[in-house]
Amino acid sequence: MEDIAGFLAAHPPFDAVDADELARVAAVTETENFPGGKTIFSQGTGPVGYLRVVRAGSVEIIHNGQVLDLLGPGELFGHASMLSGLPTGFETRAAEDTLCYRIPADVIGPLLARPDFLRFIARSIVGGRTGGGERVPPADPVQRPVEMLIRTPPLVCSPGEPIREAAKRMTADRASAILVRSGGTLGIVTDYDLRSRVVAAGVSPDTPVSAIMSAPAHTVAAGSLVGDVLLDMLERGVHHVPVLSAAGEVLGVVDGGDLIAAQARGPFLLRRAIDLATSAADLTAASAGLDPMIIALHDARVATEHVAAIRCVVLDALTRRLIELAVADAGEPPAPFTWFALGSLARRETVPSSDVDSALAWQDSGDGRAAADYLARVARAVDEGLRACGLQPDEHGASASNPLFARPLSSWHAAARELSEDPTREKALILVSVISDSRPLWGCGPGAGVPGADGEGVSVADQLWQARRHPDLLRLLARFALQFRPPTGFLRDFVVEHSGERRGQLDIKHGGMIPIVDLARWAGMAAGVASCSTVDRLRAAEAAGTLDGPDARTLIEAFGFIFSLRLDHQVEQLRRGEAPDDFIDPKTLNPLARSYLREAFRAVASVQSGIAAELSLGIRWG
Repeated sequence: MEDIAGFLAAHPPFDAVDADELARVAAVTETENFPGGKTIFSQGTGPVGYLRVVRAGSVEIIHNGQVLDLLGPGELFGHASMLSGLPTGFETRAAEDTLCYRIPADVIGPLLARPDFLRFIARSIVGGRTGGGERVPPADPVQRPVEMLIRTPPLVCSPGEPIREAAKRMTADRASAILVRSGGTLGIVTDYDLRSRVVAAGVSPDTPVSAIMSAPAHTVAAGSLVGDVLLDMLERGVHHVPVLSAAGEVLGVVDGGDLIAAQARGPFLLRRAIDLATSAADLTAASAGLDPMIIALHDARVATEHVAAIRCVVLDALTRRLIELAVADAGEPPAPFTWFALGSLARRETVPSSDVDSALAWQDSGDGRAAADYLARVARAVDEGLRACGLQPDEHGASASNPLFARPLSSWHAAARELSEDPTREKALILVSVISDSRPLWGCGPGAGVPGADGEGVSVADQLWQARRHPDLLRLLARFALQFRPPTGFLRDFVVEHSGERRGQLDIKHGGMIPIVDLARWAGMAAGVASCSTVDRLRAAEAAGTLDGPDARTLIEAFGFIFSLRLDHQVEQLRRGEAPDDFIDPKTLNPLARSYLREAFRAVASVQSGIAAELSLGIRWG
């Protein structure tokens, strides 16, 4: 009883209950043990007669077969059905061996009627839980702090400990990693290290563990969001990260399996298959998992921006491996070069229909023609590999295989000067709008400037950011951003295609996404922000005063809704085996979504009109 009371007192809303009341609750509280996979109660049954609190383990909240959330120790469930007297709105299932406290309704009921308990429940609903009141937020598990996923204390050893003993401790604790504390440095050894660096390499198990550790280990802060940690791990190609408190104390280690539901483990498996590929055929086989991965992430209710970013990380890995294979086949490069991701890939905003945009820059050398010919062969090989993987290089020519987007540094410098001096020349604005969305992806040789290369990088975008000092160019960029208007009529509903195979359909990309992306690009450039996501640009523009706060927030909200609708549409096309596109029939949307979309379009059009009016009056310089 004392243990039960002490545990409840450490978690809201019981932390506001006095000791005597807690003792009465603890006296009638029962303990329940559920093996992993066991259903606690089913959806649509009840009403339930108990409030349950997770004591140890975890409980999945499931709605219509989809896992919406994972409850950990101290979190409660069942109160919505108990209070309302209605059937349960969700299924609850033990995600692992789980211990729960079960408190009868007649005991907990009077407490739940107290104002402080009611406020707790109200906050749970307002904070993003479903209308039924069950604890399901955030529906996207990647929005949780990573420290919430730590299940066991860290396993730590000294650098001199023999590998044999470290492996025994890992086995005994069922741990897939052990940390190595060596002075002020933290190293890590994983089960993969034991296989690849000990067994496969024939290293004696009596060797000190420091000989096979990775040090310093990449660490993350306890408050980091799971989604950000996931992307970081995918980017670095690591499967384990130690989690540190604000004071630098090691709280535990999380791995890819901890980060999101089992449906979303695909990114790690796919990334691993890409890294191990030894031929273009291997990459083609691995890329077959890309679309299923997107569907699984979507079904796991991962937020759209995270799905898009994860897709980009995997595409980055795929492109890098294609470049590595092409370089291995072509021989030593005649000059150091850098490969850039462009457009939505650079912004980490790709969806299944997105093209793969790219550019090349290389150091000027004595034999410029040899470098150009060599890199043209590499770019063609990468393009062919992407097509074999079901991915299309940009159909409008924004590709490293196009000489317009593959140049020595001197040519990029000249292009930047020409754009600054004469922004009205042919293709100038298109070139700026594409190149301003650039991110170094792979480098070869000193000065390549991406992870693994020596020296500083050369960003194509850096050659164009000086354009913010030229008001004429920014003014033209702003007007360029206003040329795509959302497809809403003043009196009617949506402006749709009137003929052809797209009759009655709405282009969600050109009508909804591009106007916001273009505005954010202009506003971000005016604010001096380097290439980044659309939302980050809008936030920076608000902070710098390039955009008024209400306008920036309107665009952010509209972008989030339209982006989600676009991904929803394409995921359903993937399920049906159709090629994904951006054409939506508004009549197929439910009334609420149609209303939101209409209001989003009108809000974006209103921001565009305000900016256009200010430009015409000379109020805005760019």
